[in-house]
Amino acid sequence: MKTIAFYLPQFHAIPENDAWWGEGFTEWVNVKKALPLYEGHYQPRIPMGEKYYNLLNPETLRWQAGLAKEYGVYGFCFYHYWFDGHMLLEKPMELLLREKDIDLPFCVCWANEPWTKAWVSKHDNILIAQRYGDRREWTEHFNYFLPFFKDPRYIKNDGKPLVILYRPDLIDCLNDMLDCWQELAKENGFSGLEFGYQQIHLDLQKNKDDSRFTYNIEYQPNYANHDLSQGKLSVLRKIKRWLTPKLQKIGINIEQVRAQGLIKRDYDQVWNAVLSRTPSSEKSVPGAFVDWDNTPRRQERGSVFVGATPEKFEKYMTQQIFRAKNVYHQDMLFLFAWNEWAEGGYMEPDEKYGFAYLEALRNALKANNEFPE
Repeated sequence: MKTIAFYLPQFHAIPENDAWWGEGFTEWVNVKKALPLYEGHYQPRIPMGEKYYNLLNPETLRWQAGLAKEYGVYGFCFYHYWFDGHMLLEKPMELLLREKDIDLPFCVCWANEPWTKAWVSKHDNILIAQRYGDRREWTEHFNYFLPFFKDPRYIKNDGKPLVILYRPDLIDCLNDMLDCWQELAKENGFSGLEFGYQQIHLDLQKNKDDSRFTYNIEYQPNYANHDLSQGKLSVLRKIKRWLTPKLQKIGINIEQVRAQGLIKRDYDQVWNAVLSRTPSSEKSVPGAFVDWDNTPRRQERGSVFVGATPEKFEKYMTQQIFRAKNVYHQDMLFLFAWNEWAEGGYMEPDEKYGFAYLEALRNALKANNEFPE
């Protein structure tokens, strides 16, 4: 079973983040400033040994790759940020390409949304827009990918490199672009590419066209959240957001209502929704998640899963690995996440649980006779 963990590269400074969020900004800034919003709220999350690493250091990638291999994570899916030829946070993946001795299978997910200020504002002010262009831009983008595709560590199925798109529903030229990439792949010696999509939005489109995709990756916990809410924003959350400014106007201390927008969900309930899903088609690939808490980014506007423990994660992962093989008939499973520290989804050891979540994954794989020996 190929357990592939989504990987966030935002742990090094870039000029754009310096300009938008302050000099030296990385994801660690959000992680360090997090505060508990209610009694028992597990914040801030602190890496074991306060290992606030820099992804421009190749030793960090070596440490991550060794840790992943030791506990059964097959590989990483790197988020890739490409805006009409302008890239952000590309250095860690380029570093991995250069450091051939790092034994780590990997693939790419193009996070093709525009970047906004949604973390800190209810208004999604655009920081950098997304434009998809035409054949010239598609060829330029493919040529950037090509050295990665040729790397023997790149994840391939039947010799076809796996490429994931975060939000294909946003791409107006989708089929033409993917057809172009298929042509270019064959011109460069591959038998083709295999495409997967990650987010649920394409599934929700009327008359959706997923004909170019081999895989529909059920990105969790988003699919489960949708199933639980039936795609509707909580009415209570709307009421709370409407009420807060009115309370402030009449002099009520905002600290008394500081969790006014916070959504809490039961960890077990969300996992049960994951395990209750049936594949929508033969393209469906199961997902899993470690935990969820995005309050380091969104504070009181965020959401938290309550009740997560390594023991529960092991129990649910054991079931999901079984389902991947016997219900989905797939040999891979995508995990949220390796290092989403500001969203609570990480496998890396922390001060509270140490290596317990990694050990839980290893135990779940062994229980299904899927741990790579």
